[in-house]
Amino acid sequence: MMTAPTATARYVGHLRTEATHTASGTIIQTDAPVDNHGRGEAFSPTDLVGTALGTCILTTMAIVAERHNLDMVGSTFSVKKTMSQDSPRRIAQFDVDLQLPASLSPADRALLERVAHTCPVALSLNPEIRQEVRFIYQ
Repeated sequence: MMTAPTATARYVGHLRTEATHTASGTIIQTDAPVDNHGRGEAFSPTDLVGTALGTCILTTMAIVAERHNLDMVGSTFSVKKTMSQDSPRRIAQFDVDLQLPASLSPADRALLERVAHTCPVALSLNPEIRQEVRFIYQ
């Protein structure tokens, strides 16, 4: 049985694509980064990988938080991507900073920090890609 694709995309020119999420119809655009012939006016494909990592970590933590009646509303992340300096061009590292509620107890923090490192995207990335995750409680 053939299922519908998760997403489809089309090349629109000038190193840009337009991708559509099949189930919702949501559209995102990508652009090649400035350091690789693009304009940098939208997420690059490798930016999306870093964004996927951060959103996956936060979502996985929130699933467990809800199970334990913990409030994570307003939690945020920032992600910094570092590309390799050698060839072939590839992602070398992601630095993810999570801003989480200071009200979380030490036990709840430990639980959520363990969960953060087991999100599906983190586990799916090539082990050569360093993942530095920092937890900031404020």
